[in-house]
Amino acid sequence: MCQLLGMNSSKPAGVGFSFAGFAERGGRTAEHSDGWGIAFHGADSCHLIVDHRASIHSPLATAFKESRLKARNVIAHIRKATQGDTSLANSHPFTRELWGRTWSFAHNGNLVDFDPPASAYAAVGQTDSERAFCHLMARLAERFHTQPGRSDLFEAVAAIAADIAHHGTFNFILSNGDIMLAHCSTRLHYVIRSYPFAQARLLDCDLHIDFNRHNHLDDRMVVIATEPLTSGEHWVALAPGQLTMFADGVPQHAPTPASQKRRLLLSY
Repeated sequence: MCQLLGMNSSKPAGVGFSFAGFAERGGRTAEHSDGWGIAFHGADSCHLIVDHRASIHSPLATAFKESRLKARNVIAHIRKATQGDTSLANSHPFTRELWGRTWSFAHNGNLVDFDPPASAYAAVGQTDSERAFCHLMARLAERFHTQPGRSDLFEAVAAIAADIAHHGTFNFILSNGDIMLAHCSTRLHYVIRSYPFAQARLLDCDLHIDFNRHNHLDDRMVVIATEPLTSGEHWVALAPGQLTMFADGVPQHAPTPASQKRRLLLSY
């Protein structure tokens, strides 16, 4: 399966430390070598980098690790192909426009016999992941003509995700540059970085950091990953079937699977 990385922050922040460990999983500490990509949302735009090469062999990945780019929302992905060839078109994240904003999406899993109806959102590549993203965007566009409130958006994404998850494993991270949504089907974790900050060491390479030396008292961010990236921090495992919204570096919704099911029955 693929590897996911997300970051949601109260203000523009760098993700270089987390990405340094994450990129090692693209061919060195794990066998995910079929491409990688990253989307980072600026104030009014989303920048996308994708590469069909393994992240440990990618000059683009090396350049990103050495850059000082900052954003409030970042989604990265390391691919192990299940559907579709190894190509730029099949490399995550994917982006689409909805309600005047750019949305980015990355998926970990495999959806079997998933063939949604045609819509205004068409997949460019051959992956089940891009088809699922396009279907999600189309369903949201059908339900809301303009950007809904966060609560309504959360409920709608939860219902659509549950429907898609009937086809298989559907771990994903989704962002519109304002908020981030993370859906766990099998494995997904997050850590909150806020004052008092911890010291952390990457699990995939010999790097460590004292976050107290690099953050202000009011800095706050959440980092999401398929598997924990560090030791020395408290990583929280999302429950299977759980959708969580993050905004300004704080979890906004973290319902139990049972309560989420009750919401789904009411939303459709």
